[in-house]
Amino acid sequence: MNSPLLNLNPETLALDSSEAREAGRKFGESYRGKEPYPYGCIDNFLPEEVLNRVIADLESLPEADHSFDRAQEKLKTCYIPERLPAYSRSLFYALNSRPFLFFLEEMTGIKGLIPDPYFQGGGIHSVGNGGHLDIHADFNHHSILNLERRLNVLIYLNKDWQEDYGGSFEIWSPDMSHKVEGFVPKFNRMCCFNTSSDSWHGNPEPVNHPDGKARMSIATYYYTATWDDTRRSHTTLFRPRQGTQDQPDRVIARREFLRDVLPPVIHRKVAGRMQRFGF
Repeated sequence: MNSPLLNLNPETLALDSSEAREAGRKFGESYRGKEPYPYGCIDNFLPEEVLNRVIADLESLPEADHSFDRAQEKLKTCYIPERLPAYSRSLFYALNSRPFLFFLEEMTGIKGLIPDPYFQGGGIHSVGNGGHLDIHADFNHHSILNLERRLNVLIYLNKDWQEDYGGSFEIWSPDMSHKVEGFVPKFNRMCCFNTSSDSWHGNPEPVNHPDGKARMSIATYYYTATWDDTRRSHTTLFRPRQGTQDQPDRVIARREFLRDVLPPVIHRKVAGRMQRFGF
């Protein structure tokens, strides 16, 4: 068996900074040259023992922190790291560590990356059989830390996953006319990509595992201290694929419209009421 890209110690979850930098350099040119925005896919990413121990931890998941079951994100469940068993929790801390940031910076060319200690939106993601996540651009602003979102890292936990089981991660063109590339969410595959207001991606094809298994992944997000008052923050933005039955997110569209037409003081009051009542 080939050695993993990152030699994360399975016991201590330590990573050598120099090795991490070198690993990032190997993929830098390929990653930064992708269109319509930089992205990359790396197989055999971590030692298999590490992810096998995470899978064992996930046999007894806690109550979900967030669950979504609507047209745009169906049967998706999220579990934050602090509520996971100790080993899996420690792996998330390793993915927020200085050596891992060095790896990401060398690969992406983005300097000054900042991990999210709150893991907002991150953690273990599970998409149940029949579930999907439509094409979208992610929220762009970490409101607690006032940071700009720059990178997503996804590590898949699904052994022997086949393309016809659905749930492939997809990159889409800016005009939503076509899929640029797709990646089967197979075990120990890592997908990383730059995030922006037009980095359209998702896993829109429903999960269809013959044994009813969920699609499982590790998700971590990274930021830079480049946010300023000239920027406009937004939540997750969904866009339908052309020629499909994907549904537009009318709730968010309504909120964005009111944000444009109402004075800020009135908008804050109206927005608060709309969120409370689910409009």
